[in-house]
Amino acid sequence: MSPTSTAERPKARAIQPNPVVQSYSELLKSVKAAGLLERRTGFYIWVFVALVLLMAGTWLGFALIGDSWYQLLIAAAVGILCTQLSFLAHEAGHKQIFASRRANDWSARLLATGVAGISYSWWEQKHGAHHNHPNVISKDPDIRNNALVFHEDAAAERKGRLAFLTKKQGWFFFPLLTLLGLSLQFDSLRFVFGKQNVRHRWVETPILVARLASLPVLAFTFLPIGMAFAFLGVQIMVYGFYMGASFAPNHKGMPVLPKDSRVDFLNRQILTSRNISGGLFMDFLLGGLNRQVEHHLFPDMARPHLFKATKIVREFCAKHSISYTETTLMQSYGIVVRYLNEVGLAAGRGFDCPVASTHGRF
Repeated sequence: MSPTSTAERPKARAIQPNPVVQSYSELLKSVKAAGLLERRTGFYIWVFVALVLLMAGTWLGFALIGDSWYQLLIAAAVGILCTQLSFLAHEAGHKQIFASRRANDWSARLLATGVAGISYSWWEQKHGAHHNHPNVISKDPDIRNNALVFHEDAAAERKGRLAFLTKKQGWFFFPLLTLLGLSLQFDSLRFVFGKQNVRHRWVETPILVARLASLPVLAFTFLPIGMAFAFLGVQIMVYGFYMGASFAPNHKGMPVLPKDSRVDFLNRQILTSRNISGGLFMDFLLGGLNRQVEHHLFPDMARPHLFKATKIVREFCAKHSISYTETTLMQSYGIVVRYLNEVGLAAGRGFDCPVASTHGRF
């Protein structure tokens, strides 16, 4: 299941057109008229070249520094640059970079698997389901129960020690993000070596194994054993934290919809998404994920166009009385922590989902 593209959106019928579809078509026409669905391949080439040069400089620093605890700064830099390159893999996966679908797919596959150590085929299925059903219980894999739970009825099922941790889960959120990188890589290995259908399995598997083996080999070859463990730990923790802290503000703490909800595409994407203010600096820091509303409405829109689309979408939402959410980065983190703690209060006891009871079936 590939992430949905703008071209795949529902179109208005010739007879008795759906007003919701018509309203999305109106918005889509405005965006197209402004030229915001055109590719910006040159922008992405420059970003890629800059990141590759920075990565090369970082590894040169690794070679020059040698046996020194300053290597932990190198490890942190590698984690940051792997995250930035993962943003490019995400954008290629959404067909934002090249006109050719094949070029986008292979760019995403090589970046995700060869740089981040994440199976692109696994991510493609997971992320596609998220875009189709954001914050929908049992359909969005990003709110599936793991160490954290994201809706009250799931928290109510937690018992024993898990219930104790879940009640305070908001305070564990950021520490747990440091483990996200390991989780992503473990899930990727389990996927490519599992029985699931993996596209280009025999390309992804050796690249993934080589990528995950390369850092330990370098670290234990050139650094003392204790420093090598610390280097690997810092790299994967920084990577996981940066990735998680970039994705978390987008949907966590926004409305969670029952699995049988019937919210239309337009409202589902807008009402469950949150934008992060901060201008072009935030566009770079979060790889365009800060424009989450526009990204979900037009997932194949190139990053440089998202900030221009923001004004069009905000005006459209005001005209149609649709709630449009935007906060600062720090405010969003506060919302996420409070929301997780509120959800956690249901741990160990029965609880009716407030969204379902308030709104019924959408």
